Amino acid sequence: MDQLWSPWRHAYVTGSVPRTDAPGCVFCAAPNEPAELSLVVHRGSHNYVILNRYPYNVGHVMVLPYRHVPSLVDLSASELLEFAELAQKAEAVLTGAFEPSGINVGINLGLSAGAGLREHLHLHMVPRWTGDTNFMSVLGETRVLSEELPVTAARLRTVWTSR
Repeated sequence: MDQLWSPWRHAYVTGSVPRTDAPGCVFCAAPNEPAELSLVVHRGSHNYVILNRYPYNVGHVMVLPYRHVPSLVDLSASELLEFAELAQKAEAVLTGAFEPSGINVGINLGLSAGAGLREHLHLHMVPRWTGDTNFMSVLGETRVLSEELPVTAARLRTVWTSR
């Protein structure tokens, strides 16, 4: 039998993540992580862009408000505008960095919509490539990623500043 080790998931599954504004909210804690651990790609005035720590695919980023709010209707006009602008720029950056065939973009509002952390609004952007069905996710409930997260973060930060 083969073993697949993923010790980096331990903090996630045990809930032992750093706490900041909202008790237990990984999205409130993320912008305050030390630089060497941070997966933040870009910091705006009201929102930030971060790599998903448990991505569906290489380059999977999320756009989030700094404020701990559950829904789009809770954002101010300036927060909403920057949220949309960062999603637009993230599309350009992902395209420039990875040349995907497409990008899945989605927001899950509420438990029945599939929101894993429904208390803090977040927009997923997942690069996709034609023919990459990744049978490991379907059959083995395992994700196989071709690049480590710090490498992906560095790549996206470089492209972000150049666009």
